[in-house]
Amino acid sequence: MLIEYHRRMLADEVRSAAFEAALRRVIRPGETTVADIGAGTGVLGFMARRLGAREVHLVERGEVIELAARLADANAIPGLHFWQAGSGDIADPPQVDVVVAEILGNLALEENALETLADARRFLKPGGILVPARLEQFAAPVTSDHAWRELCSWARAPLGLDFGLARAMSFDNLYVRGIEPADLLPGDSARCWDALAFGAAVSARRRGTAAWTLEAPVRVYGYALWWQCELVPGVTLGTSPFGPPTHWEQVYAPIADPVDAQTGDVLELQLESETTGPGAGIGMRWTSTHRRGERLLARQEQDLGRGFIG
Repeated sequence: MLIEYHRRMLADEVRSAAFEAALRRVIRPGETTVADIGAGTGVLGFMARRLGAREVHLVERGEVIELAARLADANAIPGLHFWQAGSGDIADPPQVDVVVAEILGNLALEENALETLADARRFLKPGGILVPARLEQFAAPVTSDHAWRELCSWARAPLGLDFGLARAMSFDNLYVRGIEPADLLPGDSARCWDALAFGAAVSARRRGTAAWTLEAPVRVYGYALWWQCELVPGVTLGTSPFGPPTHWEQVYAPIADPVDAQTGDVLELQLESETTGPGAGIGMRWTSTHRRGERLLARQEQDLGRGFIG
């Protein structure tokens, strides 16, 4: 168990404040029952009890659930039930008023949030509330070259060796990076390419397109990806480079060859992601095109599936 992973989440004050605000809005003290799915060290379940939930079920497949139980004793928090299991493996789940689950990654859906939250409806009483509720995914062109130059280090192989094949694989990968607004196309460059409601019957294959008509010449080195989640109406949490920093970071989706674009040119980014079940991760493909009027100047296709060595 990597306790550092859980420490970083607990230290994220933005995350904690957002979930506290969301739970405060949906918990009726002395009445509401809650299930915390993917409970980890138990902080959201503990929070629910401290906010007045009558009863809380903490569901966690990992051994960290044992630490959560000890922490509950150390903090004298009663009214908790601990389940060491994946939520999907519980055949007869407890019926509760609220399900809360924080299972988002740097790349929003990489931790099988769609499948887990869709299955979480089995825990809800009629009219029950799922937290989080909705998700939007965003993209913007990256005009800073520092991350791109890192990936070109294969060209500096010793003795004139050719590592071009390895370089190509590097550009078929995604990179967790802290991206600043100054790294992005100036102006209002954020584009929403995907939006969904958690818990609904939505496809595990997410597709979308974002486009930019350029107002000045620019060189583009790839795209930044981030997300914004509505926990409950009026309470949001996200990884935008324009927002407060969290323990999550943005994701850099590179392109192999920088695009030199002129005023009036159009950049288009097509994205497709697919989650393939618990433990199997996420597939991602992104295609960048550069047009000047009716003329296609460049098309670059990257595929996360090509970026790994089996």
